[in-house]
This record gives sequence, C-alpha cells and structure tokens, in this order.
Amino acid sequence: MTLPSYTLCADDFALSPQISETIADLARRGCINAISCMAVFPGWRRDARLLTPLGGAGTGDAGGGGGGGGDPANVQVGLHLVLAGERPITRMARQGADGRLPSADATMLLAHARRLDLDELSAEVDAQFAAFATAMGRAPDFVDAHQHMHVFPGVRERVIAATLRHAPGAWMRNPADRLAAALRRPFAGKAIGSNLHAIGLARAFARHGIASNDSFAGHYDYRGDYEALLPAFFRAAGRRHLIMCHPGDGRLADDSIADARIVEAAVLGAMPLAERIAALTLTPGRTPGLKPGRTPDAHRARHPAPRHAPTPPAP
Repeated sequence: MTLPSYTLCADDFALSPQISETIADLARRGCINAISCMAVFPGWRRDARLLTPLGGAGTGDAGGGGGGGGDPANVQVGLHLVLAGERPITRMARQGADGRLPSADATMLLAHARRLDLDELSAEVDAQFAAFATAMGRAPDFVDAHQHMHVFPGVRERVIAATLRHAPGAWMRNPADRLAAALRRPFAGKAIGSNLHAIGLARAFARHGIASNDSFAGHYDYRGDYEALLPAFFRAAGRRHLIMCHPGDGRLADDSIADARIVEAAVLGAMPLAERIAALTLTPGRTPGLKPGRTPDAHRARHPAPRHAPTPPAP
C-alpha cells in the first residue's frame, strides 16, 4: 500500500454512531483521506455500511502534493486496534468485573514489565482483524492502535506479525517523528513522549518490509484553538506525513474529548483537504504558509457548510 504525501486520518470510527456518521461525512466531502476503525465495538458492522461509498486503498495526490484529499474513492480505511480500556472480542484474563481491559497506562506498564500474556493478546488482535474483514469484505489498508498501544514491547512484535498474516499489503502507523520536526509544532512535549515510546519501531517495520509514515503530527491537549493548531500540524512534513485527528459528534459517557471532537469536525469540514493543502502552499518538508485569500474563513464564505455539519459549542 502506497502512502500519499499527506494523510489526514480520523481515528475512532465505530466508537459511536454519531462519531462514525461525522467521520464518514467528512470523508465523502474530501475533508480527510483516511479513517481508522474500531472493529472491537458492537456497532462496527452497522457503521461499516457508511464506508460503502468509499473505495479505500487511496493513493492519488491531492492538490499541492497532497494525497487523495478530493475523491471519496481515494479514502483509505484502516484498523484501529483496541487493546486497553475497552471490552475485547475474546475472553482475556486481564478483564475487570465490568469486562473492560486495564487502562492504557496500566497496559503500558505491564508491557514494559513483560507481564502481558502475548498469546492471549495475539488472539484478540486476530479477532479484530477478522471483525474488520467480515464487515468490509477485505483487509484493512493500514493498521494502528488506539492510544498507540501497538508500539510497546511485546505488543509491537505481535501486531506486526498479525499485520503480515492478515493484511500483508497494509502500511502501519509510526507515532514518532524527528526531534527537530516535533519542536517546530505545538505540544512538542507530547510528541517527544510519543517518540520515546516508539524507539526502534521504524527499524522494525523496515525489517519486515512494512511501509509506514515518516513523520507524524496531531498532538494537542484537546482544549486549544483547533483552527489555529491544524495548519501547524502540517509543518516540517516528511515525504509521507501523517496527521491524526478525532472528529465526531454527540457526547459519550467517559469520553473526555467529546467537546474537542465537535470542534475538530467543524474545523476539518470547513475546507476539503486538497484545497487546504493548496492554501497552505505545501510540499513535503516545507513549512506551511497561507496563500493570500485562501484562508478557511474565505473558503467558508464561498462554500457554506451544510446545515447538519457539527458546530463548536458556544463559549
């Protein structure tokens, strides 16, 4: 699978119907070019029907050196493995009384202490790949994990092996970047922390012949001014730059970023990705700078958002 120059990926599809509907709408309008799906959830098979108009396996360029940002047929659809904090498909010894797995932080500590049952984890990963294929009728275009759980010791080897078995043509997410690039974007501390967790991951992908992004952005505190932050996430891009985002609608219990999802959806929906890339005068490795008259506000004046598009909460 070939990565475009710029991949703007919406995570958490199938977490709720409202989140799935919002992400699918953004994809149909060309505002994102990748969707990462949580096949672990009971609503996955229902929500997967929203992806039928999307061709997947998108490799075309968007304007200005982008990547599949204007045509729904170019939207890639991947598997967002869930290995912490939620109810798994298989029975796992680490499940609590409510059926949920330990939190991401607890699972990270178990991984570093080499106390995870990796055979059990592999069975769950296989089950999530199978759930994806059952609903989509094919393997995922790419593979990553909720809260980047696939980077941790032991887990990374099992997820790589499962990807080679179930989706040998898929690329995988590397949530790391060069230090100099991270320092040129907001919330560099979060990015550096992600870099530390992912040490050696790029080499592991290369050893197994797995393609991956070579730069990564999208870290923030889910409270900042997303409209101002989004252009900064395109800074210091490599040749295969990946930006994560979390658009949505509705308010799930225990969803700490529910308000941020609504704001992200409104900002992302203001401009198709191809036009956003052109407005930022982007080429890989170049710092974005807006062309005169090509701001998101100018686009909204020419192309008002549909009435049903999510809007930010009132201050």
